[in-house]
Amino acid sequence: MNIIIIGPQGSGKGTQAELIAEHYDLLHIESGEILRDLAKSNKRIDKMVDSGAIVPDKETLKYISNYINERKWGYDNIIFDGYPRKRSQYKLLTSWLEKKGMQIDLVIYLEIDDKEAVRRLSARRVCEKCGEVYNLITKPPKNKLKCRCGGKLIQRDDDEPRIIQKRLGTFHKRTEPILKLIKKDGTLFKVDGERPIEVIFDEIVSVVDKHVK
Repeated sequence: MNIIIIGPQGSGKGTQAELIAEHYDLLHIESGEILRDLAKSNKRIDKMVDSGAIVPDKETLKYISNYINERKWGYDNIIFDGYPRKRSQYKLLTSWLEKKGMQIDLVIYLEIDDKEAVRRLSARRVCEKCGEVYNLITKPPKNKLKCRCGGKLIQRDDDEPRIIQKRLGTFHKRTEPILKLIKKDGTLFKVDGERPIEVIFDEIVSVVDKHVK
């Protein structure tokens, strides 16, 4: 089965994607992470990622395809985390999978309001040593100042409230329109993302087991 999980920044989609991937033995595709890794050796990608620009659709899909091929995974049993981010990407992804004889079986949309998103993201901290992400509200570290690896926890510039509001505006403009296409395909399931992680995950498992397995 192939699953997409999307939602506003701060909705917890990364955390839920990891849990789903582990529970169902799926390949976790996080396009942002793939692009950040590429940015380390590609100045052009680095500039785009740093400015918040969207990498061209076909190029992003190529990187995702390469990621899958490098792991010899095939084109099934994948969870796409935070991708696609706009209508054209969704159409390209579904068409690409169709050519592989596959499809998107389920799209999970985590719903939270902007106020909650700002509250959560403002509490996010990243280890400057290993890159692990924590949240002082939903996923707090044992030590508020240090990661479990011993690295210092910092707040990224794009997790400041002013920047968060701008990113949320981009999400509403670019990503929310995808929901109409997904609803038409009959694969959309909305989940309240403002509850505890475990409660959300239990509902997602129930939805997956009922509609996909």
